[in-house]
Amino acid sequence: MDSFLNKFSVLVLLLLVTPLALAQTRVGFYSKSCPRAESIVQATVKKHVKSNSAVAPGLLRMVFHDCFRTARPNLLLRGYDVIDDAKTQLEAACPGVVSCADILALAARDATVEVGALTYRVPTGRRDGRVSLASDTSNLPSFTDSVTVQRKKFSDVGLSAQDLVTLVGGHTIGTVACQFVSYRLYNFKNTSGADPTINSKFLPTLQSLCPQNGDGNKRIPLDYGSGDNFDHSFFKNVRDGRGILESDQSLWQDGTTKNYAQRFMGIRGLAGLTLNVEFGKAMIKMTNVGVKTGSAGEIRKICSAIN
Repeated sequence: MDSFLNKFSVLVLLLLVTPLALAQTRVGFYSKSCPRAESIVQATVKKHVKSNSAVAPGLLRMVFHDCFRTARPNLLLRGYDVIDDAKTQLEAACPGVVSCADILALAARDATVEVGALTYRVPTGRRDGRVSLASDTSNLPSFTDSVTVQRKKFSDVGLSAQDLVTLVGGHTIGTVACQFVSYRLYNFKNTSGADPTINSKFLPTLQSLCPQNGDGNKRIPLDYGSGDNFDHSFFKNVRDGRGILESDQSLWQDGTTKNYAQRFMGIRGLAGLTLNVEFGKAMIKMTNVGVKTGSAGEIRKICSAIN
């Protein structure tokens, strides 16, 4: 991988997980070389999230969108300053030891914990790439993607349909700009009407939040009614036709992804899944896709540029 933070985002990565990569990342990788690495990242994230809760979903999104900072899909991401803050402290404590890729993986975990998720142990030992290409963001998940397209993109990097539903469940926190929603509300696919998958009783609420010809940069919760808490209400909203993004709502239109969403909701008769437990597993799996370890890549001195 060759991006800003090692390109381990779900769709920037082009390589599949290999046993070798998994063997070379491990929990406690910095226990001797930089014993305070994880505590420094945790304290930094805690400080920033306390100051601005929007940082938490920003750090989580960054795992998916990781690449060149000025690429269009990344313009609205929040949290770069958190990564830079942690990196500065780590360079002072342990120069040239902790990669930006590992800082981001740890920060994403710590950020979700700050808003209610369970913690999980993050394998570390990733190294940073030497090239950042804005063009690599072309395969990132789109807010207009059908579930078929989403499943294909995730499958291409070795992630399952369950991983897809679990990771999209991360939309239980955070916001989205109206510019990515309004097209569903007023002239969906040139019909002069709204997306029919939107609950008709919920439509006026969405239209009031994102008025026609209103401010496209206005932000609304991705998980309406519970956008600040890491919980499974996101799946209930999708069930009820209250998914904010077209791509989120499409999870209910595919039998397999719908089944996983129902299991997260605890539907009677189905084997249950717990988002807090499965999310950590899926994040570990995703952040080990195509990872550079050993002598590959480099340890960046600053995360915004190669050495």
